[in-house]
Amino acid sequence: MPQQNFENDYIKTRIVDGRQEIFDCLRGKYVAMTPEENVRQMFVRHLIDGKRYPAGLMGNEIAINQNGRERRCDTVVFDRRGCPLMIVEYKAPSVKITQEVFNQVYRYNTVLRVKYLTVCNGRQLFCCRVDYDANKAVFLKDVPCYDDL
Repeated sequence: MPQQNFENDYIKTRIVDGRQEIFDCLRGKYVAMTPEENVRQMFVRHLIDGKRYPAGLMGNEIAINQNGRERRCDTVVFDRRGCPLMIVEYKAPSVKITQEVFNQVYRYNTVLRVKYLTVCNGRQLFCCRVDYDANKAVFLKDVPCYDDL
């Protein structure tokens, strides 16, 4: 995948008590600014503004129960009926996207069984469509627009 640039003029930040915060448009509140959170907010804006994903059909920090343990998917995209459609996992730009990162999102998918899995560190982006019949993942050149999912 080519390097990604998700710079966005609509990202709001502020400093409170010496801590930098970034506005999460899906949760409707400011959260601590970390490198991973910055990637999340930039990519969410890219999905909304560039790929026409409805903000109302996306959620951040979605809790799932995996083998009796609560886990949180970074972002889940839902279809118009409210069924999970895509899991997005974020990493800080300094974190390499490795097989272990994919294993993490695959584990989440054992619960949600979505059609698309996406991993992004702000520099690299991988998106695949899960082919359950062939038991494989088909990597795409880019994240599809919402209406093409």
